[in-house]
Amino acid sequence: MISQTRNIVQKSLDALLEDGSFLPEVKGETRKKAFTSLTSILSTPNHVHKSYLRIPLGDEKVVRIPAFRVQHNNAMGPYKGGIRFHETVNEEEVENLASLMTLKNALHDVPFGGGKGGIILNPREYSEKELHLISRKYVQYFSDVLGPDKDIPAPDMGSGEREMDWMMAEYKSIHPGMPYRGSFTGKSVVNGGSLGRREATGKGVFFTFRYLIHDFVRDQKSLLTKTDNVFAKTALELEDRSLTIAVQGFGNVGSVAALEAYQSTHIQNKVVAVSDRNVTLYHSDGLDIPALVEFTMRNKGDLPTSEEQLKEIGVRGEIRDREDVLYLGVDVLILAALEDQVHKENVENVQAKVIVEGANAPITTEADKALSDKGVIIIPDILANAGGVIVSYFEWLQGRETQFYTEEQVFNLLYDKMKTTMDTVLPLFFGDPYPLRQNCYIHSVMKLSTVLYRQGKLY
Repeated sequence: MISQTRNIVQKSLDALLEDGSFLPEVKGETRKKAFTSLTSILSTPNHVHKSYLRIPLGDEKVVRIPAFRVQHNNAMGPYKGGIRFHETVNEEEVENLASLMTLKNALHDVPFGGGKGGIILNPREYSEKELHLISRKYVQYFSDVLGPDKDIPAPDMGSGEREMDWMMAEYKSIHPGMPYRGSFTGKSVVNGGSLGRREATGKGVFFTFRYLIHDFVRDQKSLLTKTDNVFAKTALELEDRSLTIAVQGFGNVGSVAALEAYQSTHIQNKVVAVSDRNVTLYHSDGLDIPALVEFTMRNKGDLPTSEEQLKEIGVRGEIRDREDVLYLGVDVLILAALEDQVHKENVENVQAKVIVEGANAPITTEADKALSDKGVIIIPDILANAGGVIVSYFEWLQGRETQFYTEEQVFNLLYDKMKTTMDTVLPLFFGDPYPLRQNCYIHSVMKLSTVLYRQGKLY
């Protein structure tokens, strides 16, 4: 996973090295040395913090749980990134996600650097009291490197506003009299969180797809019809017709994106399939997404797994294997589960014409190339799932100003920020042969390189 990010960053740097209009004042051997420095800086984290949390459990035994905090780069501002509670967490994964956060914040012009945290556990196997202690211990062990102007964690897979509330409270107790509201984002509203933060990532995921297929293609149709760009042809094929959507993952991101699609008045679409860790649900006429969301809220986040459960909530649908969602003949596939879901062994079975990465790195390098070669539009994680960190930035600002936005204001600000980014990268995407992912990385690396050069960090 790390090599994938490093390879894309290196390709971006190679393209910028040959672009004489980028940093034109840096020439010759000095230019080569500066870009060698950039490769070194952007491919490695500033700090990797690791510890084993000592946790006494309810059955009177003690366990040591591995935990990480990786701080990749802070040239743009304080480190920022979520804390993942999952049994598959490992140091390499956290390091890669931290570097992605650096690039994501740069792409969307959010004044944060990149960081990420992780705790190796399955939260379903621990009581609420034990999770409370784990959250507090994480802050205790890493308190010296966290803070509103140092490193600002947020929720990630397996964690949420409850854990952020616990962590902020612990930070406050460790640092009495110091500013604390901005130490963590993704908190509950009553504890200084922002309205709309929970829904932000899922709303942003659907917005990027909607804006590309509806708004941008409609406004630029006359130009797109004149280009030989294979991705422009794909976009034009999907414009102004009813679209079918499948969503892998039905957690905070996937369920919100599915609900946004179900309720959309901008484009004609129907969500024909959703999946979670247990099952895929499918219906060719579209699923009742609000009923499924309500069911998951009552059943620990799980979708119905039997005909009886579907009948009980009045939802028509077929029960299929959880992997089936990837291979359906749909127009759009939203990947909102785990990383590496589409890979070289299964990519030939993926039929979607547009794939939106709601999760981080759900498509491997080999699969990404195979899909792009076929003209599949991939809206990458760095662009699509930035809604969470953007609204986290708004939450951080609100905490500092002690003035709070309405939910409508939050979403309008979110859409404006994402629209600005898309208006920057989409003309390039449809105007040259690079996939959208590479265009986003080039833009991010260009911004980071400029900042690092101006700060005198390349020599």
